[in-house]
Amino acid sequence: MLLRENPDLVKRSQEARGDSVAAVDEALAADADRRASITSFEALRASQNAFGKTVAQAPPAEKKALVAQAQNLAAEVKAAGVVAAEAEARFTSVMRTIANPIIDGVPAGGEANFATLRTHGEIPTFDFEARDHLEIGELLGAIDMGRGAKVSGARFYFLRGIGARLEIALMNMALDHALAADFIPMITPTLVRPEIMDGTGFLGEHADEIYHLPADDLYLTGTSEVALAGYHSDEILDLTDGPLRYAGWSTCYRREAGSGGKDTRGIIRVHQFNKLEMFTYVLPENAETEHLRLVALQENMLQALGLSYRVIDVAAGDLGSSAARKYDIEAWVPTQNAYRELTSTSNCTTYQARRLDIRYRTETGKTAPVATLNGTLATTRWIVAILETHQQADGSVRVPEALRPYLGGLEVLTPIR
Repeated sequence: MLLRENPDLVKRSQEARGDSVAAVDEALAADADRRASITSFEALRASQNAFGKTVAQAPPAEKKALVAQAQNLAAEVKAAGVVAAEAEARFTSVMRTIANPIIDGVPAGGEANFATLRTHGEIPTFDFEARDHLEIGELLGAIDMGRGAKVSGARFYFLRGIGARLEIALMNMALDHALAADFIPMITPTLVRPEIMDGTGFLGEHADEIYHLPADDLYLTGTSEVALAGYHSDEILDLTDGPLRYAGWSTCYRREAGSGGKDTRGIIRVHQFNKLEMFTYVLPENAETEHLRLVALQENMLQALGLSYRVIDVAAGDLGSSAARKYDIEAWVPTQNAYRELTSTSNCTTYQARRLDIRYRTETGKTAPVATLNGTLATTRWIVAILETHQQADGSVRVPEALRPYLGGLEVLTPIR
């Protein structure tokens, strides 16, 4: 266990994240108590088993006294079992407060402390006053926020006409990219059990982002990563032929708790959207290489769509509890004069697999946790960057050449009013 073998590494990770360093010592103490209580319980149980044989072989005259001793011993075993179970629960509770140790090189600090790894493409400029994606979407008859709010409330919307076609085209384009890269397409459940949501690390500090259905004790997922991580829970995987790669297409739900007045205009930050998510099960020693492969696939998509972007190494304090490293790709949004996140790609090392009991068999025949990774290949938010980047003076939008086959060859999206 890394906690015992290298507690200083875990402490450095906690410090870089801005999380509690003291939790590491608490976990070490809880682990020591847990192991001591298990040892005591097992020793008493072994004595009980041995004493049971003595009772069975004893002469009838001695059995009554021996049975009384056996009952006392059974009570001691039961009490020791309770102590061991409580110690296990305490250890698990403390360990839940310790995030996945970060990978060497991840920047320390919070949201603003990311490192820019590279940029691609020129910042788009216009010889006319650029419209934002919502104004363009309304001209095209593609986005209807007003009726979305009427039907469902704030941060809901309708994609209609060419807007609906554009999202389906984008998702199909991403699916073709995934198929070419040996991903198995999946349409996943969007309601999952608590143990699956918890196992992926989503019920920690960001639990308020998640919709919960108390009557059924099910959670609505904010990404198909959750269902895809749970797909092989409690299994031993055969990775001798390489990683298992899935591409999950699903509707996603997020409460956007705490977002307040951020991004209230348009479809940048909404409660419901569609996404194609890559998910990989891989040998731990190959996880970092797989991480770069996922990023390359994302960059291929963004380049094909003619978008300008940057790739950033997300700072430790801005990582979720399950990610040991995360690369975000942010596309330039002209009317915001800023890069905005379009993709996230996380290397969760063995964190999720340990919690969900997903293993592979090593050369020695023993089992060990696999590594899991996830990354966005397309999502509704991409429409924002596409509309704004490729807009023209009359409110029309040039369709990126790579996307045209998915729109029946359509080259320009034309305003309907």
